[in-house]
Amino acid sequence: MPATNPLTRSIAVGTLLAALLGGAAADLFAQRPAPNRAANEGDGPHQMLVIRGATLIDGTGGPPRGPVNITVRGNRIASITAAGTAGLPQTELQPIQGATREIDARGMYVMPGFVDLHTHTGGEPKAPIAEYVYKLWMAHGVTTVRDAGSGASAFMQSEKARSAKNEIVAPRIFAYARPGGAATQTPEAARAWVQSVARAGADGLKLDSYQPDVMAALIDEAKKNGMGTMAHLSQGGVAQMNAIDAARLGLGTLTHFYGLFESLYRDHDIQPWPVDMNAMDEQHRFGQVARQWNLIHPRGSDEWKALLKEFLALDLTLDPTMQIYSAGRDLMRARTAEWHDRYTLPSLMAYYEPSRQNHGSYWFYWTTADEVAWRKFYDVWMQFLNDYKNMGGRVTVGTDAGFIYSTYGFAYPQEMEMLQEAGFHPLEVVRAATMHGAQTLHKPKGKPIEFGVVRPGMLADLVVVDQNPLANFKVLYGTGAVKLNDETGTVERVGGVKYTIKDGIVYDAKQLLADVARMVEDAKRASRSITPER
Repeated sequence: MPATNPLTRSIAVGTLLAALLGGAAADLFAQRPAPNRAANEGDGPHQMLVIRGATLIDGTGGPPRGPVNITVRGNRIASITAAGTAGLPQTELQPIQGATREIDARGMYVMPGFVDLHTHTGGEPKAPIAEYVYKLWMAHGVTTVRDAGSGASAFMQSEKARSAKNEIVAPRIFAYARPGGAATQTPEAARAWVQSVARAGADGLKLDSYQPDVMAALIDEAKKNGMGTMAHLSQGGVAQMNAIDAARLGLGTLTHFYGLFESLYRDHDIQPWPVDMNAMDEQHRFGQVARQWNLIHPRGSDEWKALLKEFLALDLTLDPTMQIYSAGRDLMRARTAEWHDRYTLPSLMAYYEPSRQNHGSYWFYWTTADEVAWRKFYDVWMQFLNDYKNMGGRVTVGTDAGFIYSTYGFAYPQEMEMLQEAGFHPLEVVRAATMHGAQTLHKPKGKPIEFGVVRPGMLADLVVVDQNPLANFKVLYGTGAVKLNDETGTVERVGGVKYTIKDGIVYDAKQLLADVARMVEDAKRASRSITPER
């Protein structure tokens, strides 16, 4: 059923559909705030929470260590102490004096809460329910997100404040605003707009590929106001503002890949588009962008090395969001991912299907040649990311989920897997997901990080999983990892985040997923009970 079909029976049913299904009726209920956190949703913060006997992956890139006890008082980590001898059986647990909540984490792994540097809460017909999005993120260990674009809106500012007070089940929100209209026409208007969104509470700017004088004004004014900047340098303007152009103006984060390949062209200054190219046709747009992989100076060339060195000198963060485009290299896999049936809203699944109206639904006739081009493109893109990381550049984890068969939450471990595919050691992947994400968010304000590393004094944002994520990032998916039990000869699923702790509040990640599954089932049931208006 297309997401744009009007479905009605009564006002009450229409409201239900708007909440659960999306569709035309959902426009009236777009950006529906999350409900207040219920009494049974998360417990804490505690006077003294002790996570006992865990193996700790602290987020800095250092090796795992354990067993340790992690003590949390209120919303801060108070201490990390040895809880036995590595390699020896741990003795039977005795209550710790003063503990008001204990978690037996023997055999489990603890990491910092994950940071997603490119998110969209929803608000389009595809998924207007903030609760659905937030719970999928939290169920996958994501405790901090950077909203890319709606940061100055009353809705996002309200949700940001409610999350900070833990009135809702949601990650911590850094809200970035996106300019439009007059703000992108002149430097004076650009500066005035930045000042206005700073007053409104925006933490930073989500930019496009604007003309150079406007881009310079936006970035400069953001810095003056202690705001971060990220840019999706879209193809319409990348000929005048590519990645190195923006970095030289002081851009903080390059998201996606736009402008990166254009900074390395060998025999061209702009992409040699086909003569029948139409950028408003999204299959043209997404099909052609991958056909740059062989137009650039190769890996190891002087030009390749020079770009890496200049990015590093300018302290540019690369937030690649590889998974959001990964359907391009294997559409069948993306369409049939095992979590769709239980955890993807039917309206969201409908939004993903080929459509000339919906953004990112560009599978009008996706071919083997398109997928081959994307695979080759990824090979080169990953090489650049790995080289940047190896020379000390900051590479982070972002998802941009909600489009292109990428479902919120599940996109996060997929991005981690793709960084490992690019050549990152699993510890480097965790560092990208935690400490490097936190550094990127804190740098514009000139403040030390408050999360992203597990150490005393930091905010108690933690992920607890009962399998070793370094051995297999698949155990971080809500659906877990498939494993043969050799003792019973049966196939079982292991993993899935067990607890997500935000601000010292302990959430049962499996319960959060169960809540999402109920939302999806309710939406399907409502869909089956309603017939289109005649």
